[in-house]
Amino acid sequence: MEARRLEEAFFRGLMALSLLLVVASLASVLAIVLLKGLPSLTWEMVTQLPRGGYYLGKSGGILNAIVGSLWLGLGATAAALLLSLPLVCYLQREYGGASRLAYLTRLSLDVMWGIPSIVYGAFGFALMLYLGLRASLLGGIITLTFVELPIMARAIHEVVKMVPPDLKEASYALGATRLETSSKVVWRYALPGVFTAILLAFGRGIGDAAAVLFTAGYTDYLSRSLTEPVASLPLAVFFQINTPFPRVQERAYASAAILLAIVLLLSLPSRWLVRRWEAHLPR
Repeated sequence: MEARRLEEAFFRGLMALSLLLVVASLASVLAIVLLKGLPSLTWEMVTQLPRGGYYLGKSGGILNAIVGSLWLGLGATAAALLLSLPLVCYLQREYGGASRLAYLTRLSLDVMWGIPSIVYGAFGFALMLYLGLRASLLGGIITLTFVELPIMARAIHEVVKMVPPDLKEASYALGATRLETSSKVVWRYALPGVFTAILLAFGRGIGDAAAVLFTAGYTDYLSRSLTEPVASLPLAVFFQINTPFPRVQERAYASAAILLAIVLLLSLPSRWLVRRWEAHLPR
């Protein structure tokens, strides 16, 4: 009996230590970025484009990178969602979830999840050369779609698997078809988890630098079409932190703080909506 108590106390302590490490890591990242970035963060930096000599420490801002990151992240997330929903539908047991093709699909998604971003960037660059495209907003969206697809699809699939089988059986008992059950029962119940999966994929897409380095390019101007190069915040941080000028390096931390703020401003209201929605779901 005493051994069991010691074992339970050990694992409780291990869980508490793990939680402390996770929270401390997040707090450290936020503290370093905010402490170094907030003093250099100005209204001019958020609302203006880079001017001549910006990367030498002169005036200007990173509005081009802010807008470009939003276009890249939102475009890739929308494309990944359009591909993920029918894919997850097929992976349900009522469709092809028990087939060998579904097993290979899940395995492929797991492998894609583990592929480094730079590999996706090289693949996207080769694909663009084959299609005759240059570095552009379209190239960045296509590449980030491949990055986000396995994350979103697997996350949504795990959420759908958690839908109680009793709900499906009750729907079938009332005469509903598989399509009606999926659209009106399964997806309605899984919607909060779907929102979470979308946010997870969006956070990965908007913060990825390696995948867009060769495919989206970089420009000091706002992109006006899908075929023009586009700036992004991760690359803005990368270029600024590598300069020998301390003032520009401080702006790199300010750019990182803006990137964190975008993710938080999109995540917190969405989390609130998810909780409101979950309160009306059957338990």
